Amino acid sequence: MAEQKLVIQALDERELLKKKIDQKIEKLVCVDYAKNNEEKGIDSQKSREEFAAEAKAAYQQIMDLIARYEKVEAAIVASNAATVIQTSFGEYTVAAAIALRSRLPLREKRRMPPFVNVVRRELLSEEERLNETDFEEHLAEVMTKQFLAARTAVDEKNKILEGQAEAMRLGILGKDVRVKDDRPLAVVDAYIRDNRAGLLDPLDVTKRAEELRVRNAALLKEIESQIKIMNATTLVEID
Repeated sequence: MAEQKLVIQALDERELLKKKIDQKIEKLVCVDYAKNNEEKGIDSQKSREEFAAEAKAAYQQIMDLIARYEKVEAAIVASNAATVIQTSFGEYTVAAAIALRSRLPLREKRRMPPFVNVVRRELLSEEERLNETDFEEHLAEVMTKQFLAARTAVDEKNKILEGQAEAMRLGILGKDVRVKDDRPLAVVDAYIRDNRAGLLDPLDVTKRAEELRVRNAALLKEIESQIKIMNATTLVEID
């Protein structure tokens, strides 16, 4: 007869089984050596029969725990694949929600200024970047990086333009002008107007980047809450 447990209980048992299996594997003594003319193992100081019996029993305990772990794991996986949770962003099976949670880790960096995220990614190795699956965060970082670079370029070009315009004013008004003359000169104003640089930002990337981060943070918060509720209320069957 199948045993029924809440998912949260099955998860706790799975974690306990992990620890037990690891501990028993580390404590396993299954190999010794002995002289041909002596009955006891040199390290264990146990008879050949006793050592063999204990080694086989310890090995079987490990295999039994592994078998139990696999049954618990299978029950959890089956439940996660069949159970559906509702979020304001749509329906997800628990399995899909867990996969999404893994793909979109809620990192501390989400609360950092955009330029910090850009620098963080540049410090990653190529392999680390390829292994990242938080595509929305990557997209937000790339857009932010381009925005910051373009804004810096615009500021620099317009600063140069102001210097050129000032030189034009002095050229038109005369180099002997001792007091700065700010009288508007049509040709200089036209030059500034025609040559001033401005951002081309059809996506409004700073807004888009923030929307991506806010959406993912809200989605992950909902998923986390719904998974906890389902784990505490859903029964699984363990054969």
